[in-house]
Amino acid sequence: MSITLVSSIFVYNKNYNKDNIIPYTLFLKHLNNGLVKEVYLNDTPKIKIVLDNNNELLTDNPRTEGFKEALLMHGVDVIEKNQIENQILPLLILISLAFTLVYFRKNISKQAEKEMASMSVIENSDYSTQIGFKDVAGNKEAKASLGEIIDYIKNPEIYKEFGVRLPRGVLLYGSPGTGKTLLAKAVAGEANVPFYPVSGSDFVQVYAGLGASRIRDLFKKAKEAGKSVIFIDEIDCIGKKRRNNGISGSEEGDRTLNALLAEMSGFKENEGIVVVAATNRIDVLDEALLRPGRFDRQVEVELPDINARYEILKLHSKNKPLSNEVDLKKLAAETIYFSGAKLENLLNEAAMFAIRVKAKRITNEHINKAYYKVLVGDEKLDRSYITNKDKEITAYHEAGHALIAKLIDKTNRVTKVSIIPSTSGVGGFSLNIPEEKMYKTKKDLYSNIMIALGGRAAEEIVFGKDNITTGASSDLEKATDIALSLVGNLGMDDDFGLINLNVLMSKDIRENKKIVMRTKEILEELYEETIEILIKSRALLDKMSNELIIRETLYENDINRICSSFEAA
Repeated sequence: MSITLVSSIFVYNKNYNKDNIIPYTLFLKHLNNGLVKEVYLNDTPKIKIVLDNNNELLTDNPRTEGFKEALLMHGVDVIEKNQIENQILPLLILISLAFTLVYFRKNISKQAEKEMASMSVIENSDYSTQIGFKDVAGNKEAKASLGEIIDYIKNPEIYKEFGVRLPRGVLLYGSPGTGKTLLAKAVAGEANVPFYPVSGSDFVQVYAGLGASRIRDLFKKAKEAGKSVIFIDEIDCIGKKRRNNGISGSEEGDRTLNALLAEMSGFKENEGIVVVAATNRIDVLDEALLRPGRFDRQVEVELPDINARYEILKLHSKNKPLSNEVDLKKLAAETIYFSGAKLENLLNEAAMFAIRVKAKRITNEHINKAYYKVLVGDEKLDRSYITNKDKEITAYHEAGHALIAKLIDKTNRVTKVSIIPSTSGVGGFSLNIPEEKMYKTKKDLYSNIMIALGGRAAEEIVFGKDNITTGASSDLEKATDIALSLVGNLGMDDDFGLINLNVLMSKDIRENKKIVMRTKEILEELYEETIEILIKSRALLDKMSNELIIRETLYENDINRICSSFEAA
């Protein structure tokens, strides 16, 4: 249809070609010579004439009385067309265009409906997972809490007989990499039921209503399968607090969340379907998700403690040829704040280092290299560009961190200090391992701030205030974050008392400037204290820095030896 339309426009324009127009005097000459065969009369400025040789021409319309009679007297066939008839072709073109637009719009609409229908279906099928709790090291508390859920899925009738309503939804929350997804798979594996995994981002769509439609499709599949586990990872993508609760959202996001709430409320009692969700940000979730009947059981999946880290390391080292010199208990003690995923990555990188040098077993050397890579990236092999001055600045900076860590708290272990740069841009690092405990005190937070400021303080003492460097940028970020939390979130500052910054912001109470000023005061006070400690221990700072310049890396035994020699003196 669109091709016909273009052709029609072309023909219409061709009829007005200047080569086909002749003067009226020439037309009269042709008429008197009997050469005119046909004339098309109308009210337009030009009329069409056809000569005996069938040549079609245009000439001026005289619009005079008796013109038709004169034509007839010359034996010319007169064909009359009024103005409306002459507009038929343009009118047909417009009608064709209109029909074309309607046709395409109708088909595009149908295509969009088909796409919407296909997109509203979650492209995943249930699958049986063979993962069980035996594959999940650590997380004892979380596994104990989920044990009841597994029994409920297996034997819902027993709970129904006792009038028990177990949670329809279980929310797993905690830091990234702590094993939330693995636990969800283990629940389905232990219960031996289908597992339906999706991500919250699967429901964040451009088309209105598509997210809600996908929610309904997911729950429909689970209900058809009977006993099953639905797993929604990153549920904060669709479960954020709605606008009237203080956090901005979107109409489509609200619609998707409402669909999820409705589907969870629509479960029949004790039919053996459980929704497990995971998030790193439980604080941003809508309250309606956390009430009884929805995700009314929340299970924190914490970073592993030293015993859990040992179990995780044993689990992930089963299929790896470790050297006898590798002590997993010692490694577990040195990997404080490592998540399960990070521990797995550590051993995996160590194995790759061993393969690279064609070693038969994974040794401590490989693990140390992997440790460095996981923390700060690969070592830079070409260090020829580093000047002696840069090396000296880095040595004093890292020695400042290490020395403050050792001097302000005897329970701190400094296991490694290095001035070898990494591919991630880190010029060096000091590895401080604090005593492992459940809670942090105000003193602990102050100590962490001072350790973070130790590098900048050492630079200022040795090279002068005008020669401090950009090397402390990440340290200052860490120190500011701790100080701000201390003032605004943890209620540990005497001036601000027990207020919480998050509540202030949600109520639109502006105390930002005062909090910033108080944070600045704390940082300045602790910085001055850090400088005083390093000035008193200047000889020790020089000794540690000089050894770093020579050896590039110092280990725990070296650091303890240096500190002990000055204590004895």
